Amino acid sequence: MVNLASNLAETARAHTERAAVRVGDAAMTYRELDEASARVAGLLRGHGFKPGDRAGIMLPNVTEFPVVYYGVLRAGGVVVPMNPLLKSREVAYYLGDSGAELLFAWYAFADEARGAGQLNAEPIVVDQAGFPDLLASVAPDYQVADRDSQDTAVLLYTSGTTGQPKGAELTHGNLVSNTEVIRADIVGATPDDVIFGGLPLFHAFGQTAALNVAVASGACLTLLPRFDAETALRIIAGHRVTVFEGVPTMYVALLHAPDRADYDTSALQRCFSGGAALPVEVLRGFEEAFGCMVLEGYGLSETSPVASCNHPDRERKPGSIGTPIRDVRMRVVDTDGREVPQGEVGEIVIRGPNVMKGYWHRPEATAEALRDGWFHTGDLARVDKDGYFYIVDRKKDLIIRGGYNVYPREIEELLYRHPAVAEAAVIGVPHPALGQEVGAAVTLRPGAAITAEALREYVRALVAAYKYPRHLWVAEELPKGPSGKILKREIVIPDPHVP
Repeated sequence: MVNLASNLAETARAHTERAAVRVGDAAMTYRELDEASARVAGLLRGHGFKPGDRAGIMLPNVTEFPVVYYGVLRAGGVVVPMNPLLKSREVAYYLGDSGAELLFAWYAFADEARGAGQLNAEPIVVDQAGFPDLLASVAPDYQVADRDSQDTAVLLYTSGTTGQPKGAELTHGNLVSNTEVIRADIVGATPDDVIFGGLPLFHAFGQTAALNVAVASGACLTLLPRFDAETALRIIAGHRVTVFEGVPTMYVALLHAPDRADYDTSALQRCFSGGAALPVEVLRGFEEAFGCMVLEGYGLSETSPVASCNHPDRERKPGSIGTPIRDVRMRVVDTDGREVPQGEVGEIVIRGPNVMKGYWHRPEATAEALRDGWFHTGDLARVDKDGYFYIVDRKKDLIIRGGYNVYPREIEELLYRHPAVAEAAVIGVPHPALGQEVGAAVTLRPGAAITAEALREYVRALVAAYKYPRHLWVAEELPKGPSGKILKREIVIPDPHVP
């Protein structure tokens, strides 16, 4: 039997009264987490939920996330993690595509979940009053469903750079292996560790490297629902955090926090960075300021997510994403799939126990991504003589805003729906704190008149807050190549300070 939820059951037996999850001053022990997840499993089975059925989780970083997450897995179900900031239109797509039977929605965002209620997914509102009462009314079902390593555990939605979001099927085998390698080889987590939980748990990075690693090792995960540097520093100091995991924007924010020296962060030992390239100056500055080691890694939703990393027991090369993790192979290939000479740029391809089973109900997309036994990432890189990988460019059009992926095509499709818009191109605009901001250049149809502000508000009403273009401008025309294709790289971003 392979079920990711077995890690919780085993840790609860070994570390019954240790703190599993903290939010502020409140803590939940492993015994309590195990029991609460068993009650969720009982609740699900009472709803007729069967192994292989899907359940959406639309929760921020709160204690209830691991409770529901492991409860669904315990019942043999498939978790469909969803950003709680999604609008009803987006929620409806996720639920409809996954065929989710149920949706656990945080009370503050329940209206958007109910707005998608034309589908068959029954919403269960999660709050700190009614939800505990609901679980208390259900008998705990401590059984951990027998699952095969190839059975899907999590359906993680990602759209790369084109088309509607696709559900990457991460199996129990994928997640168990990636969790174990990160726990043992990268983080080196023990029951005495306190892991910072500021990465969103609905993303692969936070889910695997923070939540699953903490549970597998008996460590404490201290959660922060919304990242800001001052609160993070207060948690790192007050909870004696030993392991910090974050995206580059978090490192930048902590490094430049004006009152950083007021906090005792001496317990911090190891840091793990991913999600985007970490500037070398930031890495060095952070290590010097906080007196701890920063390990930069690389991965994708489709690789559970970690594929490579700088390892704590080997040479670390600033600016590099390190070497492949245990049991994983990476190559850099040309358009024909042939490995390129050392130092030349090509596409990263990956194979190993961390690579997804495929895209949910998308055989053509699966066949395109998993060619010749290798997962084709679309990311460009080079390899040095020691086998260290260096990212040259991210996927062609992907915008990474504060660690969140924004897929231009989704926003462009919405802009094209507006009757005043003739053409639209969504691009990343450099931003000092977020890494990138979302920008959109549009041209208008003949005779149409609308302000940039009105178009911005139109998109804002339809997508999660991190997705809409803060920079939107109306252009006379968009640059195009000989075939008429819009050349995003030639779009001139106007200076916002020039009228």
